[in-house]
Formats: sequence, C-alpha cells, structure tokens
Amino acid sequence: MNVIFLSRRKGKARQLNLGRPLTLSIIGGVTLAVLGSIFALGLQLGRGSHQRSVLGETVRFGSALADQKQQIADLKQQVQLRVDAMAMRLGEVNAHVIRIDALGKRLTEMADIDSREFNFDRDPPRGGPEADGEGVSAQIPDLTLMLTQLEQRVDLRESQLSALENVILARELKEEIHPEGRPVANGFISSYFGERSDPFDGREAFHKGVDFAGAAGSKVMAVAAGVVTWAGERSGFGKLIEINHGDGYVTRYAHNERTLVSVGETVKRGEPVALMGSTGRSTGPHVHFEVVHNGRQVDPLSYIGR
Repeated sequence: MNVIFLSRRKGKARQLNLGRPLTLSIIGGVTLAVLGSIFALGLQLGRGSHQRSVLGETVRFGSALADQKQQIADLKQQVQLRVDAMAMRLGEVNAHVIRIDALGKRLTEMADIDSREFNFDRDPPRGGPEADGEGVSAQIPDLTLMLTQLEQRVDLRESQLSALENVILARELKEEIHPEGRPVANGFISSYFGERSDPFDGREAFHKGVDFAGAAGSKVMAVAAGVVTWAGERSGFGKLIEINHGDGYVTRYAHNERTLVSVGETVKRGEPVALMGSTGRSTGPHVHFEVVHNGRQVDPLSYIGR
C-alpha cells in the first residue's frame, strides 16, 4: 500500500510504501511516542489535579482546626468566668454562714442556753443506715457540689436560729405572763393569805388573797401580761378585775373604785387596770389581790416577793 504526499512549495509528489517493514516500524514508533506523550501528559495533569485537591483539603482542615481552637479558647474563658463567679458566690455564702454562727453563739450565751443544745461551732448530729452497694470514692472538688453543701449548711443554721428564737420568745412570754410583783406602787399589806378573823363578824375564816391598803383612787396595776376576763361587779368583791395569764394563772383585783379596762382587752405587766376603792364587802380603801393557779388560790406572797 502506497501513501502519496504532495508538497505545496515544490509541487512534487512523494509516496510512501506502507508495505515495507521499515516504514511500518517508523510509523509504529512515532505512534507509540505520541501515545506515550499523551499518557504522560494525562498522568501529569491527573497528578496535578490530585495535588491541588489534597492541598485544598489541607487548607480547609487547617481552617476548621483553627476555628475549633478558637471555640475551645472561648469555652475555656467562659468556664473560667463561671468558676470565678461561683467561687465569689461561695465566698459570700461562707461569710454569711460565719456571721450566722457568730450571731447564734451570741444569742445562745445571752439566753443562757446550754451550748450542747444549740452548738453553732459544729454541724448538728446526723446519721443513718449504710446505703446498699459500693460507695463512690471522693473525686476532685466540684464547686457546684460545694455550693450546694454550703447552702444546706445555711438551711441548718436557719433552722437552729428559728428554734433558738422560739425558745427565747417562749421564755420571754412565760416571764411576761408569770405573776410577779405588787399590784400597787404605794401602800402596805393589811391582811395576809390564810386563816384570819373576819373583819365583819369576827369568826375564823380563810382569806384567799392579800390586801393592800392605800389611798383611794391610786392605781391598781396588772402583775403580768394577760387577757381581761372580768371587769365589773361581783358579789362580795365589789368592782372586780380578773386577768387570765395563760399557763394556768389567773389574778384578781377586787374592791376597786373604778375599772379602767374591759373584757377581752390585752394588758401588759405594770399597766393600770383599776383605781383603788372600797366597793363590795370592804372596810376601807384597799385592793384584795388573789393569784389562782390551776383553779386554786395560792399565797400571793410567793409571787410578790419574786
């Protein structure tokens, strides 16, 4: 097979006989060379594209890593700020507990209460059965847990202070309602509690109170805080004031010229409740003073002399 080549410059024709072995060898070599070049170029292009892809992934990974580092830094800063805030709160609560302990200790001493009953130097005794299963070993201190425990300690202290306050108030109330002192500012005892001769008929009679003689119109005062349960006339007593003090105590103030309080009123110790007179079965201006405990008259001298 012949291939004819025409030259435009010289106008000559050349032919190439493809049937010759040399010609075929040359063509094959050229073809292989061209194909090899194309293959090499493809490999190079593919390798370059792969390298660019790897480089792009590396850049993106580096950017993501930098973002994550920044997020970690921001998170650490937020955690540190939270820790600082909690530590500050912990310090404030602890200072509050110290003040509460100091106040409780001072109140206990002022109230003369046994320190073993309200001991503010240590937590109240507690206990209980062991829990089932194995316990958990202590870990690194957790600020949240410490804060919770401190708040529980504050709650315990508040409970102790509340109980202490109730004890003090009850003691003060008991002292306020306990009959004590004289029902008059001036005057003298004209008749004692117990057996005596009746001033009207001379017979032996039991006197259930103590008489204080004084000037007519002088003030008669309550010897303890309480509620007025009688204010008016009663047979033999004249104008009578009766006060219920609670805890089983009642006091009576008889033969008054005038009453100054009415039934249902609350009176305090030392408050005037009547004016001394001589109403009822009386020989002159005085106040008949009785102390009744659990329904029985008792000697007022044991309360007057306190």
